Amino acid sequence: MYARDTASQALGIVLSDVADGRATATMTVTAAMVQGHGTCHGGYLFLLADTAFAFACNTSRDAVAAGADVDFLAPVHEGDVLVATAVERVVRGRSGICDVTVRRGNEVVVEFRGRSRAV
Repeated sequence: MYARDTASQALGIVLSDVADGRATATMTVTAAMVQGHGTCHGGYLFLLADTAFAFACNTSRDAVAAGADVDFLAPVHEGDVLVATAVERVVRGRSGICDVTVRRGNEVVVEFRGRSRAV
């Protein structure tokens, strides 16, 4: 799946530790990701979390996002290295729920909950 994910590759997102219902994605914030307030645009933070979510919920089935909620908990700056850890919490029928925590070092900067649907 990563070989076809040109969006994640173009942003320098690296996938690791992909296992049943789990995935880790890492991204370094670049100058191109910074918005007018001098912090990382929330869309890039969402995209990183969404990438980890996608790989976690596709380890045992083909699934797409049905929706997601995100909480931005701390500002993120150029040069920050972010690690998104996704864990699928439940799969029932064609639906699933996956939580993603994005950290800068030990600090949680984003919490994301994704809802998947098997295709």
